[in-house]
Amino acid sequence: MEVDCRAPECLRWSSEDVADWVASCGFPQYQECFTENFINGRKLIFVNCSNLPQMGINDFEHMKEISRLVRELLGIEEPLFSRSISFPRRDNMGLFLEQKSQTGPRGDALTYIQFVKEQKL
Repeated sequence: MEVDCRAPECLRWSSEDVADWVASCGFPQYQECFTENFINGRKLIFVNCSNLPQMGINDFEHMKEISRLVRELLGIEEPLFSRSISFPRRDNMGLFLEQKSQTGPRGDALTYIQFVKEQKL
């Protein structure tokens, strides 16, 4: 069995674990936003300034900080706005985490090494 040391531990978090993490980052007022929206570890890849208002988080400075903390937790880079449109919309880790966010046997079994080989990255 192939061991994947690159997948962050937080992918296994429940929505309650994510809410606790948000509170520990200084945003306890948003715990309910994460649990009510069923944001578990696999769904963190999709948390950014674009969808936080839909979850009930509207303070722009809080949105920027939460987005930054999520990227830091997942080990992904901030998307550059001055990049070529021919590049993928995320870095390799971000692309992997998008695939890993899918539920089911394929998402569960997917490793970073396997993903890189399949995508020829």
